[in-house]
Amino acid sequence: MPSADPSPPGPDGLWAAPLATGPVQAVVTLPGSKSLTNRYLVLSAHAQESSRLRSPLRSRDTLLMAQALRELGCEVGGAPDQPADWIVTPHTLRGGGTVDCGLAGNVMRFVPPVAALAAGPVAFIGDAHAAARPMSVILEALRALGVEIHDEGRGSLPFTVRGRGAVRGGAVTLDASASSQFVSGLLLSGPRFEHGLTVHHDGKSVPSLPHIEMTMETLRDAGAMVDDTTPHTWHVEPSEINSLDVVVEPDLSNAAQFLAAALVTGGRVRIPGWPQYTTQGGDALRDILDRMGADIVLDRDGLTITGGGGGIHGLDIDLHDSSELTPVIAALCALAERPSVIRGVAHIRGHETDRLAALATELNALGGDVRETEDGLRIRPRPLHGGTFHTYADHRMVMAAALLGLVVPGIHVENVATVAKTLPTFVDLWDGMLGQSQAPA
Repeated sequence: MPSADPSPPGPDGLWAAPLATGPVQAVVTLPGSKSLTNRYLVLSAHAQESSRLRSPLRSRDTLLMAQALRELGCEVGGAPDQPADWIVTPHTLRGGGTVDCGLAGNVMRFVPPVAALAAGPVAFIGDAHAAARPMSVILEALRALGVEIHDEGRGSLPFTVRGRGAVRGGAVTLDASASSQFVSGLLLSGPRFEHGLTVHHDGKSVPSLPHIEMTMETLRDAGAMVDDTTPHTWHVEPSEINSLDVVVEPDLSNAAQFLAAALVTGGRVRIPGWPQYTTQGGDALRDILDRMGADIVLDRDGLTITGGGGGIHGLDIDLHDSSELTPVIAALCALAERPSVIRGVAHIRGHETDRLAALATELNALGGDVRETEDGLRIRPRPLHGGTFHTYADHRMVMAAALLGLVVPGIHVENVATVAKTLPTFVDLWDGMLGQSQAPA
């Protein structure tokens, strides 16, 4: 039975990634989806009446989103009968405040269009690395729609949106090849624009298209009239937004390292509540892990992954639509029996860090053989050894390191606390997974 003592960071600030002593047998219950929580929060701010989000994710990114909406005049707080839920009460949007984006792409791309509807200036700031995240596309799109923005020509944080209480809306053409969030951020506020909104993409393929599908579906849930039948074009009519009462699905992307643990150790992991239908890109894990040698069962009890006896298969895969899975999949590939190629993820160089460079650097430092390509990684498995795994303030790097640590002794993870960006309970969940003797039948 795998076991692990609770493992907080040591005096040197490094977290000793626990080593599995046998096949993992566990049930892991995950908190809600970050992507859905943040979309529901924004739509709730535009609604006519109060909304209730059940089982939302409370992480740094979603707490920053909630605080951003408070800065704009909304109330966001726990429900009296169930404090884990969020009650969002909209009010007339106001300016005069400062929005801290942290390192959250959702906040820096979703909130400026909301701020454009406020009366008065709204300043946007963020973490030190936030200025490196692409922002010029959405800022220029807002300018094309008549919104006044001051950024001193940077096209990045910090900047100020000078809202006039209304946005005329209409049609805008942009290049969303760096992030689907540019499209989603505009669409979420589009129903409140005077003439609605039509967004047309002109450029290389848009990454993470399931996230735009998620945006369109949440808009429909809130009563908006939307149209995505024309390729590369998304339209939303001007309309009121209905209040929401929704249960937030588990975050499927955050399931990656837990499910992969079953494959790495030859064990079994079940995630309760896995939806039969979802727009979350993390659902791609079912196909990916199947290709890498796992047995997959999705039923009313959730998703169960069982590691087979045939080792970990290498693969050639395009992760363009589910790029957030890249760090954990790259770690799996480093442990596989034959080489792998990950393609279609050039855009993740502009995420919390340059994820391709970071993965290549850290895996090679542990003895791996990883080469960056223009749009991904080539990974040749080699025996790995322990060492310090740097995370670059990137939560997904922590998850990749933890997975490697199950079978590679002596991996110490820098700044494990950065995982609070999307999964504050990660260390407890990881230790709990290793401490379970068996999964319920």
